[in-house]
Amino acid sequence: MTPVEVDPDKREIFGDTSIFLKLPNTCPFFRHQQGSERAYCTVHLTRPEICRDYGCWRLLILNHKGRRVGRIKYLRTLHSEDADLSDLWEKCVEEHKEPDDATWEDYMIRILNQAGYTVRR
Repeated sequence: MTPVEVDPDKREIFGDTSIFLKLPNTCPFFRHQQGSERAYCTVHLTRPEICRDYGCWRLLILNHKGRRVGRIKYLRTLHSEDADLSDLWEKCVEEHKEPDDATWEDYMIRILNQAGYTVRR
């Protein structure tokens, strides 16, 4: 077992375990920031090796060359430095409000595939 320590800036949210009502099988150190769309690893600074090797994303986006150009994280947030992908996200993807996660992901994958991207779940 690898010892971890809750990051000083995340101690306040660590005590809130309400995320497990919606995601009962999530990592024991994953927490949602109440009142926002953000979620965090509360032990990021001392996370174990397995976590360091794990890419935290729900959808991984590759360009036509197979290079990673973006990741969609837990709460449907795009992380990308690719200008074309960011533009597409702002114009087409961000506006789609679908409550069901599986349906939303299928829709996003179709849009991204039509634009020439490959998406991995």
